[in-house]
Amino acid sequence: MTEERGLVEAKRGDRLVGEGGHSIGRVDAVFADYLLVRTRSLLPVDLYVPRDAISLDGRGRLSVTLGRRAAHGAWHRPLKRAPHE
Repeated sequence: MTEERGLVEAKRGDRLVGEGGHSIGRVDAVFADYLLVRTRSLLPVDLYVPRDAISLDGRGRLSVTLGRRAAHGAWHRPLKRAPHE
């Protein structure tokens, strides 16, 4: 993980932490303007985290200023309806 051109460079498998250093999930894929982060839970959820919302914390980890619930509310994109309908 490094910072280039004002954006943090991340790779698949990097851990994302939120407010208070609590784990949000792991990077599953890296795209030009967002990271796909899979949460750690019984039912994992995909979060689409904008690259400009991510920074490095004092320990060199990927970090956002939101807590887990706020991150879910801001970056989770549920399906509007089932794809087979």
